[in-house]
Amino acid sequence: MVDKTNAQRTETERGVRARWWHKLADGRLECTLCPRYCHMADGQHGFCLIRENHNGTLIQTAWGRTSGFAIDPIEKKPLNHFLPGTKVLSFGTAGCNLACKFCQNWSISKARLSLVAADAVTPEDIAMAALENGCPSVAYTYNDPTIFGEFVIDVARATRAVGVRNVMVTAGYITKEAREDIYPWIDAANVDLKGFSEEFYRKMTLSELAPVKETIRWLVKETPVWVELTTLLIPGKNDSPDELERMTDWILSELGPDVPIHFTAFHPDFKLTDLPRTPKSTLTLARNIAMRKGIRYVYTGNVVDPEGGTTYCSGCGQAVITRNWHRIGTMNLHGNKCAGCETVLPGVFDDSFGSTGHEVIRPHRVTVSHPPRTPRF
Repeated sequence: MVDKTNAQRTETERGVRARWWHKLADGRLECTLCPRYCHMADGQHGFCLIRENHNGTLIQTAWGRTSGFAIDPIEKKPLNHFLPGTKVLSFGTAGCNLACKFCQNWSISKARLSLVAADAVTPEDIAMAALENGCPSVAYTYNDPTIFGEFVIDVARATRAVGVRNVMVTAGYITKEAREDIYPWIDAANVDLKGFSEEFYRKMTLSELAPVKETIRWLVKETPVWVELTTLLIPGKNDSPDELERMTDWILSELGPDVPIHFTAFHPDFKLTDLPRTPKSTLTLARNIAMRKGIRYVYTGNVVDPEGGTTYCSGCGQAVITRNWHRIGTMNLHGNKCAGCETVLPGVFDDSFGSTGHEVIRPHRVTVSHPPRTPRF
């Protein structure tokens, strides 16, 4: 993994010199960050809107520029097995490398940076903001953080130096080259598995399913990153029992029974305003299918459903973490074990916030921007 410090970055009037690209024979630049492999002539930007050819160099224009910050419960990402009950400092930039017709954050992901970006911040600002606000983790979210991977790495370097962990909320549409650089800096990821057919991905997101499956498999099998999955169930689009069964069969065979999955409710937005909200019964059906197949930790989201939000011990069946919406009710755990039968609950449950093996210097001042408009995970 190439490890560049902030000081080594080449800044221009447009942004910082990007990673993951090369020059083609015809003079255009090919971005190798995601499977789109955008080709850009001078002055052109890629599909994501924040990577552009500037005088023969690929520039990433979102470094240090965010669409705002918010302090969320970690359960909102959603992550139910990663530091449950803690706060997470969340931020994003602008743009996206997918084109989901159902995007719930389209005012950010479909906007140009100049329309949403707040005051500039440094990685150290963000690390200190997490400490000052009692957040043991930082989440790269709202738009897909893959596209601002250079900034992710630099922020993660700063947060790790003060004992703060890093969370990616992502669609997983990334190349092998880029993910092997970015994810060594990441502690947990919620990957949005948007459906389970190539047709759905092609028509509804203008992308492909296969690279997403490859990323998820790699994260679970070959990295220490804690992974949870989310699928937004859209009426008539990706919620059929057949598709849900194929999805859960794949999860079991390729990932195992302990990777949590969240089935969440769609609401009409962006280009799918003609569809109804997802009924709670659909989420319950999906949860039942997954549990019947053998997935141990299956959750529902975007609806009030205490049963679907509760974590149950896979050994004795006791409720070990109860939740209502994003609120923790009770936790019946001894560390990472069920208080009743001592069965280990997979995930990250330690309390080493701020511990780096060295003295943590608490900041006297930090500058962050205002929360983004109606952010959702």
